[in-house]
Amino acid sequence: MTTDPTWWPEFGWLTRLVETATGWTGLGIIFVYSFLIAFALPGVSEVVLLAPLDLGIPGWAKISLIMVVSGLGKAMGSVFAFHIGQEAKESGPVIRWLRDSRFDVVEWSESATVQLARRYGYAGLALALCVPFFPDTLSIYAFAVLERDYLRFAFATFVGSVGRLIVTIGLVRLGTITLAAV
Repeated sequence: MTTDPTWWPEFGWLTRLVETATGWTGLGIIFVYSFLIAFALPGVSEVVLLAPLDLGIPGWAKISLIMVVSGLGKAMGSVFAFHIGQEAKESGPVIRWLRDSRFDVVEWSESATVQLARRYGYAGLALALCVPFFPDTLSIYAFAVLERDYLRFAFATFVGSVGRLIVTIGLVRLGTITLAAV
């Protein structure tokens, strides 16, 4: 995986900022990017693995730190999305507007992603978030409308986010994809 394949979503300055983040400040950039990916950006989170950071620590520790910081950012962003979902759930006009929109978002989200939530609960959310290169925002919002426990939601998002990065690194090691920073 390089930074220029045709399937890689481009977020302009923010993606470039993550890809060039160095030093300990780079961890803050990774956190903010991961927070935004959880509730606003329609892209993927694997770009954090491209951050060169140069923290003066072993490579395994750097990757572990990136995963934890990214997971925490996504967990906090998901709690924000969760709150928005809870508010939307209480708002009849919002749900009515979504059902009447050109694309029935409610019906579509209640299909595959929401079935996972209903069948497997928070473990289903974590599993859905482990799928590399699939936007997180949809899964997070779909689960946010169904669930009610902020802490479990944040924990499942953290586990799924870290799991996704582990799966991505596993694919890199298997040679399925290449990643410049690993």
